[in-house]
Amino acid sequence: MESLEQLHNLLDSLEELRTIVKTMKALSAASIRQYEQAVSALGGYYRTIERGLHVVLKDMQRSPPPPRHAADFKRLAAIVFGSDHGLCGRFNEEISGYAVQSMASVQANANNRLILAVGARVAASLEQEGEVIEENFLVPGSAVQITATVQQILLKVDDWREHAGVHYVYLFYNRHSGGRGYSPTRLELLPIDLQRFHRLEEEAWPSRSLPTFSMDRENLLKHLLNQYLFVSIFRACAESQASEHASRLAAMQSAQRNLDERLEDVTRIFRRARQNVITSELLDVVAGFEAITADE
Repeated sequence: MESLEQLHNLLDSLEELRTIVKTMKALSAASIRQYEQAVSALGGYYRTIERGLHVVLKDMQRSPPPPRHAADFKRLAAIVFGSDHGLCGRFNEEISGYAVQSMASVQANANNRLILAVGARVAASLEQEGEVIEENFLVPGSAVQITATVQQILLKVDDWREHAGVHYVYLFYNRHSGGRGYSPTRLELLPIDLQRFHRLEEEAWPSRSLPTFSMDRENLLKHLLNQYLFVSIFRACAESQASEHASRLAAMQSAQRNLDERLEDVTRIFRRARQNVITSELLDVVAGFEAITADE
C-alpha cells in the first residue's frame, strides 16, 4: 500500500494536471469562437463572389465539360488540412484516411500525385498511410494568420499547374458542424466547375436593379476566379481550425471527467490511510497509558 506521502504527492500531481486540462479547455473554446466568426464573416463575401461570377458568365456560351475517360489519367494534387499539435482525438487520422480513400476514387495517376500537408501531425498520418508529402506548411496560429498561409498555398498551386502539369487540385479538411462535431470534407478546387454558377439563375436576384458590369469581361472573370480560389482555401483552413479545437475540447472534457474520477478515488484512499494512521497512533497512546497505569 502506498504511504501517505506518496498519496499526497499523487493528489498534487492530479490537481496540477486538472488545472492544465481546464486551461486547455478554455483556450480551445475561445479559439473555436474566433474561427467560427471568421467563417461567418467570409460567408457574405463568398456569396458576393458567386453572384459576380454568375453575372459575368450568364451571357457566355455554355460548353459541356469534357468527358473523363478511364484511360485518360491526369495528375492530381491535394491539400490536406490537419494540426501541428496533438490531444485532439483522431482528428488527423480521420482526415488523412478520408483523403487517401477519396484520391483513390479520382481518375488520376495514383503513382504520380502531389500532396501538400498543412500541419505536422496530419503529414505524419499521411505518411503512415503510404503517401509521400511534397511539402508541409505550419498551421496558422490564429485567424489573422490564415491569410498568409492561403497566399503561400495559392503560390504553390500556381507552381503545380505551370511546372508540374497538375490538372486536379482537391482540398481535404474537417468541416465544423457545430458544438464538438465535425465531418471530413472534400472540395474540388481545380478545375473550377463554371456550370454551378449558371445554376444561380434559378434564384431570385436580391435587389430590384438588374446586375451589370462595365470593365473587360475576361479581366473581371480572372479577378473573380482568383478571389473564389482565395476564399475557398481560406474557408477550408478556418473550418479545419475550428474542428481541431472542437475535437481538442471534447478530448479535454473526457480527460477532465477521468481526472475527477481518479481524484475522487485517490482522495478516498488518502483519507482512509490517514484515518488508519491516526487510529494506530491513538491505539499506541492508549496501550502506553494502560501499561503505565498497570505498573503503578
